[in-house]
Order: sequence, then structure tokens, then C-alpha cells
Amino acid sequence: MLLTVDHEAGISEADVAFYHREGYLIARGLYSSAEVQRIKAFFDGIGDKGQPIPGHWNPAPNDGQAGEVLQRFPRVMHPHRFDPMSKAMMLHPRVGQALELLLGESAVAAQSMFYFKPPGAKGQALHQDNFYLEVAPGSCLAAWTAIDRSVPENGGMYIVPRSHTLDIQCPEKADDGMSFTTHLVNAPKGFKAIPAEMEPGDTLFFNGSVIHGSGPNRSTSEWRRAFICHYMPKSSRQISKGYHPLHDFAGNQVPYQASTGGGPCGMEVKPGSYDQVH
Repeated sequence: MLLTVDHEAGISEADVAFYHREGYLIARGLYSSAEVQRIKAFFDGIGDKGQPIPGHWNPAPNDGQAGEVLQRFPRVMHPHRFDPMSKAMMLHPRVGQALELLLGESAVAAQSMFYFKPPGAKGQALHQDNFYLEVAPGSCLAAWTAIDRSVPENGGMYIVPRSHTLDIQCPEKADDGMSFTTHLVNAPKGFKAIPAEMEPGDTLFFNGSVIHGSGPNRSTSEWRRAFICHYMPKSSRQISKGYHPLHDFAGNQVPYQASTGGGPCGMEVKPGSYDQVH
């Protein structure tokens, strides 16, 4: 069962215990309706214009084939590096407060992303985020905010409770007919993926070892936009170099070492960052 949090009442000790036990927590309405609309309007403007943003967004004309709509609407990578609003939302004080309660210490921001996911878009196969971020010691933590309603029909998130207790796994090859990314980490025996249904403004926090992903958007009319950020504990010492520079919640750049290991699969498959999952 998914436990939710009313941010106006704060995150209780029981909520923090749930996060540490299950590996995730949903904060309902963490972002206000006005903030959600501000995020949506900005990225819809980028999508409607369809002009590349070098290093961040590279759309291609839609060829009309089923499942290829993401060529026209790929995810926007690191928008906080070129857009002040995105940086402000990544460093939102309510997010910082929630992270501090869940981590037991201050957090540092490493990444922002925006997913359009129109009708007909492929999903993203199950995976673990810290395979890419390589935060150590400890793990990264994601804050996945729904900009539209997010349910299984329109390609909503699935999460594998308690999978944060597992080691980072070496991925298998995903089904390219279902996933726009090529890496797959199956839920092992005894674990099961469950839907994390959300309304606009809800934020799903989850540990970087948690197995999660999404299916295709099978709706004929609903988009499933999402604003996603990754963080790490301030006390961590390293992170993959693709996420530099990092920021504290005052907006200052903070120095960290770049990870040098190859993860569980060795250097030959080590991704430089989350945008190189393919």
C-alpha cells in the first residue's frame, strides 16, 4: 500500500520510517497548482517551438510511426543549467526540507529533467538510478513530480517496494518495442512492481537503488509530463562526472569528486550520465 504525506502537516517520524523501510514515499501536492502550471507552460513552450537546445534537447521531426513520438518529444536534460525557473523548482525549499527529513542531513542537487511522454510514447524499462549517478558513500535520491495525472494507462510510474535493500544490478537488454531506453533490471523473486498513481503536484521520493520504471502511454489523449530531479546526501564524497556542477539549496555550486569506478558491470558499459542510458 502506498503511504502518502500531507506536506502542510509535515513529514512525520512514521513517514520517515516508511521511507527507510520501503525505499520510497509520495508527498501529495508538494508543488502548488500554480507551480505545476508554471513548469508545464515553460516546457510546453519548448515542445511547441520544436527547436533544439544544444546539450539539453534534440528533437527530430515525428515520422508518424507508432512508438516514435519521443523522437519529436525527447526528455529535456538538465534544464536548470539554462533556465532559472527550472533551477528554482529543483531547489524548492519544500523539496529541500523533505529531503533533509528523509536523508537525516542536507541534500545537494545533481540533476533536473523533464519528460513529455505524449500518447503513444514508449515507456522506460525498470532500472536503478544510482547505477548512473554512482553516488558514494550512500546513494542518490530522486524527486519525481507529476505534472499531469500519472496512472498505468498513460504510462505512469511503477516502483518495487523494498528494492533499495538490493545491490545495484548489472542491467539486461530491454525490449525496444516497449522501452525507449535499453537497460532493464528485473524485480527479483519475492519483489513486485506496483503502480505509484499520482496527481499533478505530487512528488514521489525514492532511493537510488529502488527498481522503478514505466510502461508505454496507451492513452489516446492524455500526456504524462513529469519534472524529475536527483539529489545526494551532503556527506557523500563522489558522483559521476556528468552531473557536475552540483548545487546546494542556497544555489551555490559545491565541489565533489568524480567517480572513477565502472559499477557492477565494468568500465565497458559504464554510462557517463543518466542521459546516456541508451
